[in-house]
Amino acid sequence: MANASRIDPTTFDALPLDKGIAASRQRIEAMERLLERVVTVPGINRPIGLDVILGLVPVIGDIAAAALGSYIIWEARNLGLSKFHMARMMANVGFDTILGFIPIVGDAADVMFRSNTRNLRIIRRHLEKHHPSTVTVEG
Repeated sequence: MANASRIDPTTFDALPLDKGIAASRQRIEAMERLLERVVTVPGINRPIGLDVILGLVPVIGDIAAAALGSYIIWEARNLGLSKFHMARMMANVGFDTILGFIPIVGDAADVMFRSNTRNLRIIRRHLEKHHPSTVTVEG
């Protein structure tokens, strides 16, 4: 049986802990992968992550997923994102959390509405504009 995980378990051991911009970027991208793209669901061929899995536990799971998503916002604050971008990121996580409170519909919405991926996109745009030396080429 092939390994279903898309993330190497040693990935998180290798994350840098310093305060540099490149290190923050790596931590944010790793958290986004963990929350949104850990495994691919057979049949629908769509990646899901810890956000969806935690969302299956009523209320408590959604709150835990929101807390983990808030880590990305905290890292963004450390990178110096504007209050407007921070508010957009908080709205993304808040909307995802509120949707998650709705039984069944919220679980399906977690698969479709990826707040952490949206937040990563906001952070990447900020870094490309203000810190171009940290840009990575995706292939």
